[in-house]
Amino acid sequence: MEELLVFGGSGSRRLTAAICRHLGVEPGEGEVIRFSDGNLFVKANQNVRGRHVYVVQSTVFPANDNFMELLFWIDAFKRASAASVTVLMPYFSYAKADKKDEPRVSIRARVCAQAIEAAGAARVVTMDLHAPQIQGFFTLPVDDLYALPMLAEAIGGGGDLVVVSPDVGFAKQARKFATRLGAPLAIADKERVDHSEAARVIDLIGDVDGRDAVIVDDFTITAGTLVEVAEALVARGARSVRAAVTHGVFTGKSMQRLDDSPISRLYVTDTVENQPVTLSEKVETVSVAPLFAEAIGRIHRRESISVLFE
Repeated sequence: MEELLVFGGSGSRRLTAAICRHLGVEPGEGEVIRFSDGNLFVKANQNVRGRHVYVVQSTVFPANDNFMELLFWIDAFKRASAASVTVLMPYFSYAKADKKDEPRVSIRARVCAQAIEAAGAARVVTMDLHAPQIQGFFTLPVDDLYALPMLAEAIGGGGDLVVVSPDVGFAKQARKFATRLGAPLAIADKERVDHSEAARVIDLIGDVDGRDAVIVDDFTITAGTLVEVAEALVARGARSVRAAVTHGVFTGKSMQRLDDSPISRLYVTDTVENQPVTLSEKVETVSVAPLFAEAIGRIHRRESISVLFE
């Protein structure tokens, strides 16, 4: 097989370097220039003609700039005669906008999916999409990787664990954590009434009294839901509370909120690396670089990716 060409965008430079170390290759040579009027310029500084190119870019902090940069990278590689461009989008920020749940709104995840295809991508690899059906917004192949194995390893076994889903919508995935850890499942019932990124826990289904609780979720922004659930768990008699979240999209007072909460440890992956806040000492980062490296290798060798999660 020919040598891998893996390029990193501005949103995932450290993750790209870690992926390349696992693959035993150097990151692709490229540059990004931001002009004073806000325009972006991208350029690949090595030959990609006839090659299968992989570009890594999380679309957050800043979301719109990084998404546009990703489109420009795809276009640049295609115009440089790359045989194919595989997009590795560890965190897809617009995945939360996956439905028309009120009048006169855009289904932004679908718009982004169509833009990625129009730019010339051949395949997309992402991680823990907010809703699996988003894969249907694309007509090209989409591989949705799961951080569960690595987060479960970080959580560890032993003790009297109970896995807690922060809402009914994440219960199916939370049950997979519970099965992996050999623990029972509890579910928090919450309501969200507006776009303020705040939710209110109104009930808790399951027994947590005297147990070590682990809240699991796909992402957090303000840490509000995690803290609300943690406080409800303590009120119901939980002995300790930890949390494990794939995408740590931290903003504003999220770290202060976490520090003031009953949560003793928050495990997150390195899918998001440009957070505008200084991470709390309670936050422990778990790298998913080995998983993305394995996915790239398997795609390049035309092998199955799904077997990684069987």
